Amino acid sequence: MDPNTAAVGRAYGAVADRYVELIRTTPTSDDDLALIERHLTIRPGVVLDAGCGPGHLTAHLRMLGVAAVGFDVVPAFVDHARTAHPGGRYGLASLRRLPVPDGSVAGVLAWFSLIHLPPDDLDGVLAELRRALAPAGRLVVGFFDGAEVVPFDHQVTTAWYWPADVLSERLGRAGFTELERRCRPGVDEPGHRPQAALAALAS
Repeated sequence: MDPNTAAVGRAYGAVADRYVELIRTTPTSDDDLALIERHLTIRPGVVLDAGCGPGHLTAHLRMLGVAAVGFDVVPAFVDHARTAHPGGRYGLASLRRLPVPDGSVAGVLAWFSLIHLPPDDLDGVLAELRRALAPAGRLVVGFFDGAEVVPFDHQVTTAWYWPADVLSERLGRAGFTELERRCRPGVDEPGHRPQAALAALAS
């Protein structure tokens, strides 16, 4: 495992119980769930929740009839997901090397799982997501929106802001075409940073 992924995994592992409770008490917004559903429930086949955390969105997709599979680098998250969502499929894997054949999945959800990647590493991970996707597969990415690509002190470990236009351009380089964008401004409260989501087609 590369040093960045290992460090992020250790940082989340150290706060896994608190993070699970945070997810439980601050559910994903209805608008975000609707965007995810619009793009990841429309085709048959497996959908990867890449960086699934405690498995809540994997389970949500499964409840909608999607063959969703969750992967994460944090063993405590995978253990929690297996216990909290019995019957689901969860495993340990890095975004940099997904354990699936080329072109084998219908969709990928990367919901705030790319935020800790240094900018120089992003293109390689996007290429790996594109490798996993079948032609015309869908990718949905959630991230922190900003005016420029800069790091900030995330409550767990260093994360990066990405302007939506810049991330969309990076997706284009990796073989994706943007289909939909959703941006939500931050509010004047600690931890409520501007967020965005992009849905893209594997072109």
